[in-house]
Amino acid sequence: MVSLEDAVTARYETGGNRFEILIDPKAAQSYREGDEIDWEEAIAADGVWADSAKGDRAPDILVNDAFGTTELIEIYKKILTEGTIQLTAQQRKEMVDQKKKQIIAHIVANAMNPQTGGPHPPQRIENAIDEARFSVEPMEAIEKQVEKLIKLIKPLIPISFEKIRVAVKIRAIHVGKCYGQISSLSNIESEEYQKDGSWIGILEMPAASFVKLEDVLGSLTKGTAETKML
Repeated sequence: MVSLEDAVTARYETGGNRFEILIDPKAAQSYREGDEIDWEEAIAADGVWADSAKGDRAPDILVNDAFGTTELIEIYKKILTEGTIQLTAQQRKEMVDQKKKQIIAHIVANAMNPQTGGPHPPQRIENAIDEARFSVEPMEAIEKQVEKLIKLIKPLIPISFEKIRVAVKIRAIHVGKCYGQISSLSNIESEEYQKDGSWIGILEMPAASFVKLEDVLGSLTKGTAETKML
């Protein structure tokens, strides 16, 4: 269970009443991004509060009227989904910095510069974010923020999220050490093993990742891997 000192307040207001929970800020962030969390570890103090700072519990009758249940986890979920998270200035700064790095990494991995066919350097993406004066939200999912961000930075840098399909053939001796790398860089649409043990796969992947795929496979197979865009 997270300590009270490290917890933040999540607040939901309805019908003139306020309902609060005390929760680990990172767990709250993960839940809002669609991840499953361990509620027992995430919640600092079980229950729903009318004013957590004063230690005032919300009466069960008001809780039931507002949420239609007294089941705590269902109430926690609604408060996190529809309520607000009260972060300290330091917590917000740290979470914004972390989320910004995640957004940049996502764009670098999935987008490309259509003028060169390769990925943009992270610093170029960061500069575009700053130039566009995009406000990173610590509690909003990366994909949603990237969608909004791309509209703002397209006028500033050439950028595309084009997908490509690639055929790959790897000799039997190299399959084991290459398979994990292939899976991390692409979606394997189909695959089959040949009589000699070699592996053939059809991949879908961000165009920006193709150069990295070639470099990785070239290094692991000593240049024997075969790749072809379809």
